[in-house]
Amino acid sequence: MTDENSLLFHLIELRSRILKALLSVLVVFLCLAYFAQDLYQVLARPLLDALPDNASMIATDVASPFFAPFKLTLVLSFFIAIPYVLYQVWAFVAPGLYKNEKRLVAPLLISSTLLFYAGMAFAYFVVFPLAFAFFTSVAPAGVTVSTDINSYLDFVLKLFFAFGISFEIPIAIILLCWTGATDAKSLRAKRPYVIVAVFIVGMLLTPPDVISQTLLALPMWLLFEVGVMLGGLYSRRDESSSSLKSHE
Repeated sequence: MTDENSLLFHLIELRSRILKALLSVLVVFLCLAYFAQDLYQVLARPLLDALPDNASMIATDVASPFFAPFKLTLVLSFFIAIPYVLYQVWAFVAPGLYKNEKRLVAPLLISSTLLFYAGMAFAYFVVFPLAFAFFTSVAPAGVTVSTDINSYLDFVLKLFFAFGISFEIPIAIILLCWTGATDAKSLRAKRPYVIVAVFIVGMLLTPPDVISQTLLALPMWLLFEVGVMLGGLYSRRDESSSSLKSHE
């Protein structure tokens, strides 16, 4: 097979994988579209529970009551379809990987998906109730808190992405140790800088309040420590296997 034919084959396969991934998102969306309003009610529950008795959410745009729930459903469909999307990525790159690389990449894809879901769950069940209770409690006297449904959706989606991505820190550290870009010992020496960095990232990725910033920074720090521990175990195992090969 010539280089041009090989490139064409890979491009056709890439297009096929992308179409399958998009189709999976569409299928999930069509299954959930009927429940769009109910899904938005579930998402809005942390804020509604924190609002005063005389307050409610509002829609400042005419089409917001229709489009906001469907926007949420579309994003949620992508989140649900992530395992299949990642499988398509894995199926595309797997033929070019060595056997030992395949043994590492497959578990990382699964664990990265679970960590992303864990970050979203942490945001919904821990961060949202505390953050919204704080926001509503500091409202000036005489001010009724009435949040626009579009603004609320954009706000929580940003937090979902921020916490989902931040929970991927152990995966990133394992990959760095695996590729030899760094090692656990070097990362431990940089711990003071990492602590400062996670609080800066928490400040940049979350709303300007101390609660949500701290609730993002602390898990990032703990996940960094977990990643360093796992990266150290992998490095030692990799070094021992290399030494055995050299003796042979």
